[in-house]
Amino acid sequence: MASAIEVEARLTLTWPGGHEIQLAAAGSYLILNVPSQQVLDLITSGPPQPPGTPKPPKKPGPDPLEQLHHLARRLGLVLDLRVGGKTYVTFGLPDRSGPKITLNAVLGKIGSFFK
Repeated sequence: MASAIEVEARLTLTWPGGHEIQLAAAGSYLILNVPSQQVLDLITSGPPQPPGTPKPPKKPGPDPLEQLHHLARRLGLVLDLRVGGKTYVTFGLPDRSGPKITLNAVLGKIGSFFK
């Protein structure tokens, strides 16, 4: 098992629609910045469904956020997911059993229902 990975990187991805997603890393700390809640919803919604097609049911099994948290811990990394420059979720913190979800994430998700 790896004790820690050291990373130095800066990457900008352009998502369809011209949205820039930024990834920066220094040492064992990674920051992924998404420009808005709408872009985060677009990224995490999965592949587009044809009109009139029902949404497939959620597959049983472990929560993907928990899996990401445990993977980050095993690799010795901390991943800070930010939306609009504000921290939403932090994965891989060694003193937590699960990801740390902030109030910004809760309010952002609630607000996205009204747009």
